[in-house]
Amino acid sequence: MTNSGEPLHRTFVFDLDGVVYLSGEVVPGAGTTLTRLRDAGHQILFATNNSSRALASVEASIAQKTGFVPEPGSVITSGMAAANLLRGHDERCLVLGSTELEDTLRESGLEVTDDPVEATVLVVGLDRRLSYERLTSAVLAVNGGARFVATNTDPTFPTPQGKHPGGGAIVAAVERATGTSPIVCGKPFPPMRRMIESKIENEDVWMIGDRPDTDLALARAAGWKKVLVLTGVTGDGDPIPADLQPDHTIASIADLPALVARQSAVVGR
Repeated sequence: MTNSGEPLHRTFVFDLDGVVYLSGEVVPGAGTTLTRLRDAGHQILFATNNSSRALASVEASIAQKTGFVPEPGSVITSGMAAANLLRGHDERCLVLGSTELEDTLRESGLEVTDDPVEATVLVVGLDRRLSYERLTSAVLAVNGGARFVATNTDPTFPTPQGKHPGGGAIVAAVERATGTSPIVCGKPFPPMRRMIESKIENEDVWMIGDRPDTDLALARAAGWKKVLVLTGVTGDGDPIPADLQPDHTIASIADLPALVARQSAVVGR
C-alpha cells in the first residue's frame, strides 16, 4: 500500500526465453506468478529479442506453456521493432531469418525479396535455415549498398540442453564479412525501448530478465528497476558489470510475488 492507502500498481516487463520458459519447457511457477500479478492490478508486458516467431505465435506459446493469456498489445518482439523502424519507407527487405520474421515485415507493409541486388535493406535475426548460400546473399546485399538492420545481437539463447547460438552470432558473421555495423532494434536499443515505453501505464516499472547486457541494460537506460532471474543464461556467481548490477536477484520468476510483497510493505511504511 502507498501512504495514501491506495494500492501501488506497477508495470512488469518480462523477457521470455530464460525467464518464462526455456524452449519448450515452462519455468515452474511462471503461469501462477503472471496470473497473481495481473489479478493484483499490475500491468504485464512481454519483450523478447527472439525474432524468429511472429506475434500470434509468441502469444500462443505463452498461453499454451503457462496458461496465462497475454492481453492484446502486451507482447513486443525484436522483429516487430525492426518492422516498426522500417515502416512507412519504400524498402525491399532481404531477410536472413525465419519465415515468420518475413511475415512480420510484410504485415507492416514492407516488401520482402530474395534478390540481394534489388534489396534496399538486409534484416538479420535468428535463422534456423542458415546456409552458406543464404549468408552469401546477405553479404552481397550489404556490399551492394543495402542498409544492415539486426533484430538483436544476443550471441546465444538458453535451452534445457544449454546455450544455443542466437541471432547475434549470425549478425556477427555478416558484420565480419562486410565490415559494416548494423542498426540494432532489440533490447537494449532505442527502437524496442520506444515501443515498450509507448505501452507503459504505471510509473513504477520493473524489468525481469536473465541477461544483463540486454534486459538489465534496457532497464538502466529507461530508469526501471532491474530484476535478474537465474533460470536463463546468467548463473549464480557469474560476473556482472558494475553498471548493470541488478536491484534484485531471484532464483526464478516463481519468487517474484514474494519480492513484490516485501517491496510493497516497505513502500507502505
